Amino acid sequence: MAATVLAQHRSDAEESGIVPRMRNEAATAKLTVQRVRDHLHVILGAGGNITVLTGPDGKLLVEAGLATARPALTASLDSLGTDPIKHLINTHWHFDHSDGNAWLHDAGATIYAQEKTRRYLSAFSQVVDWDYTFKPFLPGALPTVVFDQNLTLYLNGQTIALNRYEPAHTSSDLSVHFVEADVFCVADTWWNGFYPFIDYSTGGSINGTIRATEANLANPKVSDATVIVPGHGAVGNKGQLAEYHGMLVAIRDKVAALKKQGRSLQETVAAKPTAAHDAKWGNYLVLPDLFTHLVYKGV
Repeated sequence: MAATVLAQHRSDAEESGIVPRMRNEAATAKLTVQRVRDHLHVILGAGGNITVLTGPDGKLLVEAGLATARPALTASLDSLGTDPIKHLINTHWHFDHSDGNAWLHDAGATIYAQEKTRRYLSAFSQVVDWDYTFKPFLPGALPTVVFDQNLTLYLNGQTIALNRYEPAHTSSDLSVHFVEADVFCVADTWWNGFYPFIDYSTGGSINGTIRATEANLANPKVSDATVIVPGHGAVGNKGQLAEYHGMLVAIRDKVAALKKQGRSLQETVAAKPTAAHDAKWGNYLVLPDLFTHLVYKGV
């Protein structure tokens, strides 16, 4: 069944193309600009959520979004004032978070990332469960300030703490905490309202994703008042993140129990271990059968 599910997914990728489909949708998407706190806004609809800090040190973006969203993203950034684009953080290497690196670099951004993000962007990087291989970025689109575990920036009146997760969604995920504003960007360790994609090809796993969510919830700097920005979905809070964690654990445990009983992937998918959660979480890119497949791989 593993081959069957992957073949189904490959067929879908060939017909609608998860990667080209997302790029095509971003080209015509109407973006939403949401003020969060202080000089912080979140732009939704250009791929992964993009957090923007404005001020005299220039605009800082967390995520580059999809390159096809450039015209709409440029207009959205212009609506936030005349500060030039000076800084860009890639929380990980995936295309919906880094595809716009080249034009943002050309606009003036220094790009910051965990060192493995640069490594993945510098090479042919395959995502098996998308049946897609990404080409290396040209030098101008690559992060130039890289680090291993953490980096702290001081810009526009904010302390900005970048911290690496243990392997979770990928092996190079970062959180970005705007300390004074109490805004915490957790990237694709949280998909608010959706089943997450987990990239086993570059070090992700279901257990790593759960551990990252637990780390977010246990972070002493994250309170009920903290604004939490997910990689996808609406801006949220700690209570919603806790609900997401509960969903991940419940489905992981159900799939693990079925696999322990000797159920094949086909039999596990047929048992619909996600059924109790599908109405809320199963309506975006990662549909229930694919999420079951991703969980099964890691238990």
